Amino acid sequence: MLSTVRGSAGLLRTCLSSSSASTARPCLSAASRWTPLVAQLRPYATDLWEKKSNTEMKDALSRTTSLFKTYKPVSPGIRHLKRPLNSHLYEGRPVRLLTMAKRKTGGRNSHGRITVRHRGGGHRQRIRTIDFVRDEPGVYDVVRIEYDPGRSAHIALVCSRNPEDTGTRKWKYILATDGMRAGDEVQSFRQGIPEGFIPGFDALAAEEGEQVDAEGQEGQQSTTKESSSHSLALGILRTMTLKPGNVLPLKLMPPGTVIHNIALKPQGPGILVRSAGSFGQVMSHEEAGRYTHVRLQSGEVRKVLSDCCATVGKVSNPLWKSINLGKAGRSRWLGWRPSVRGVAMNANDHPHGGGRGKSKSNKHPVSIWGWGTKGTRTRKPGPKGPKNSNKMVIRERPRGKEKRSN
Repeated sequence: MLSTVRGSAGLLRTCLSSSSASTARPCLSAASRWTPLVAQLRPYATDLWEKKSNTEMKDALSRTTSLFKTYKPVSPGIRHLKRPLNSHLYEGRPVRLLTMAKRKTGGRNSHGRITVRHRGGGHRQRIRTIDFVRDEPGVYDVVRIEYDPGRSAHIALVCSRNPEDTGTRKWKYILATDGMRAGDEVQSFRQGIPEGFIPGFDALAAEEGEQVDAEGQEGQQSTTKESSSHSLALGILRTMTLKPGNVLPLKLMPPGTVIHNIALKPQGPGILVRSAGSFGQVMSHEEAGRYTHVRLQSGEVRKVLSDCCATVGKVSNPLWKSINLGKAGRSRWLGWRPSVRGVAMNANDHPHGGGRGKSKSNKHPVSIWGWGTKGTRTRKPGPKGPKNSNKMVIRERPRGKEKRSN
């Protein structure tokens, strides 16, 4: 093998140094042996340099599953890194009109004192203005699903079909429901059911009014007709309106409906059940009452005014709780500073501090201010607590053994 290579090299030197025409022909025939190899290497190198991103290397490093994306541990920072697959998210920038600057305070108040610990630094962000009220009627088309650095759930950019709307009335950010994609339609019924939305519904409502006026004359027959027509109209209404992403009053939702973004005032914004993957559920409606029983994400069942509105469906990004950042630097990118353990502090800095070795002297786990942090109830509900603090709560959230058994 070595002699063959040396012979080929000597043959090339002879071809390059020789100037006679008699020796040129054998040189060309010898060099023609290298032509196929050069022809193979040349297009391969060209294709390699034309690639803008090395997708083969990315595919080799990433190990995708059906739900999460993991990586081969070529570095300590990605050994435990786990991200949910969200290929439907928009990769561009948000709409500038629907954002505002976020001024960071590092967890400090106007006096410069730290009131929220473990905050500071992080990447620059802009606040996305989310419409939690959604009182404008009409059909809105979902343009795209976006990532929001200010919350765990994803948001959806929607556009109004009304040609007269402009600015923030035409474009809005709303909380995206689980399974919402670009091209879906959402609608708000906070101001009532529009005329002509359901064929024959307005005429049926007028007939019900006439039956109520003549109730004293017809007796039980009118009551039976009224109940049957009312149930028929209500069934058609629920079929047309109970769709994920739509906003409805609680009184129009049947028991068992999964909801989120629940308001506590008839004209107020939604303030309950807004984090990623959370949902509430309509339990029951009080007969001839003002309230609807709603089960919250914590398991608490409470009364909410039936005129209050909520959004149908479950909040998007349910796999957010299973994210593993992989390294401490990613927490710093998100604006979270390190938290020091109490047993590692001095005695004047924490109730667990001081002493020799790792010990908190058989004390119950407490915070830096001395109140219990694991299992100790710090709020006194009922008559011993704040006035009317649990007036609307029917069943408190499960705790202790009751929570572990569920």
